[in-house]
Amino acid sequence: MRLFADGLASQAEQAYAARMNKISLYKGDLPADLDLGSVIAVDTEAMGLDPGRDALCVVQISAGDGAAHVVQLERSYDCPNLKALLADPKVLKIFHFARFDVAMMKKWLGITCAPIWCTKIASKLARTYTDRHGLKDVTRELIGANMDKSQQSSDWGAAELSDQQLQYAASDVLHLHEIRLGLLAMLEREGRVDLAQACFDFLPVRADLDLSGWGETDIFAHS
Repeated sequence: MRLFADGLASQAEQAYAARMNKISLYKGDLPADLDLGSVIAVDTEAMGLDPGRDALCVVQISAGDGAAHVVQLERSYDCPNLKALLADPKVLKIFHFARFDVAMMKKWLGITCAPIWCTKIASKLARTYTDRHGLKDVTRELIGANMDKSQQSSDWGAAELSDQQLQYAASDVLHLHEIRLGLLAMLEREGRVDLAQACFDFLPVRADLDLSGWGETDIFAHS
């Protein structure tokens, strides 16, 4: 019985080590020679949900190869390599709820992040049979993976990020390439690709409206 328990522990330790080995942590900025290709998945972690108040702390990126690159930002936000990548018009950035992330980048990094593909908008346009469009629900349905969101509300401004935080940050970007393909197929089937693209193109303007005080106001409404 003891040998069996040791075997289980060893397997768990190996799986944990394998997960951590696929996460690269950088302090301050990405390396200048890092090539992540023309389509990347991106997410952010901050001190809260108010872009005008809560500091941007972490940006995580994946090239869709099972690896995650986590940048722990300094409050000077002197990160030219990261900024250049996120603003590169030749690199498509996949987000889930891009509205928040794009506003955070505009406020704290001083960049306009584009072009954009948002899986949350795509889910709302394609998966009209449900009102569950959170990343955890979309991931479970489209690719059959379960996500642990327990670290969502934690101190992302800490001097050192925990292994649990790094794993959480990585999980938010590792599946977005595959999710995008699934949602794109649904949008094509429903004839809503052009509508989705128009929404994606508007996101930098939506972020500007949020930062300018119209976050809760529908400027298209009659009253």
